[in-house]
Amino acid sequence: MKTITCSLSALLLISLTAPAAAPFIVAHRGASGEAPENTLPAFERAWKQGADAIEGDFHLTADGKIVCFHDKDTGKITGKKRVIARSTFSDLSRLDVGTWKGARFTGTRIPLLSQVLATVSPGKKIYIEIKCGPEIVPPLLAEIAKSRVTDGQVVIISFNEKVIAAVKRARPQWTANWLYGFNTKDTNDPGKELPRLLEILRDCGADGLGSNAHPGLQKNHLASLSAAGFQHHVWTVNDASDARRFLELGSRSVTTDYPGRLREELSRD
Repeated sequence: MKTITCSLSALLLISLTAPAAAPFIVAHRGASGEAPENTLPAFERAWKQGADAIEGDFHLTADGKIVCFHDKDTGKITGKKRVIARSTFSDLSRLDVGTWKGARFTGTRIPLLSQVLATVSPGKKIYIEIKCGPEIVPPLLAEIAKSRVTDGQVVIISFNEKVIAAVKRARPQWTANWLYGFNTKDTNDPGKELPRLLEILRDCGADGLGSNAHPGLQKNHLASLSAAGFQHHVWTVNDASDARRFLELGSRSVTTDYPGRLREELSRD
């Protein structure tokens, strides 16, 4: 009995003195605060800054390629409007997606999913946000199968619950989180939406909810998600105090434009 008591005491001491787990930092479109979003320079910079994962936006082109770009068309970033779903990769690959961020990025091109996957090292993850519909799922499966990325490194995210459902049917072992943006202009309790959101999460088979950092979200809201079997992930947080609050509430990851800076600021606790 004395030995058991000592062992329990030792375990308690270890639990009290062990450092808290480091926050899981996801680089939003790469280190997009410092490099052109959704480009290889942004992803490489994120990895150098110690990001745990990168997040990128992906569309299917007219010729069946998967490219990394946020908007449905390229006008805002490049000054030349090409609708991605109606364009070939050959056409899109001629566009400059770096100059808007600074002259040193001139000549940066839209990357393919395969190129982005090639940057992901063992132990790291990639959050693949699908910006189109379920039609992207078959080529997505094929591209990931050809890469060195394992099932455990893949996280699919989408605002489209049909995409989440299609992914979970095809690859139930992959993590797939449904995205939802709470109305930040609504100062009322965002928890009033939880019953509806939980129903959608169940229906599409999602593993969790990714949401914006609504200031009204509280610990009981995230506890309700957890009790129902769903994780919570928050985006896009560039302020350390906001990140700290959501981590304390129970968010599993924080997505940020500045992975290196946020990591450094959170490490000061």
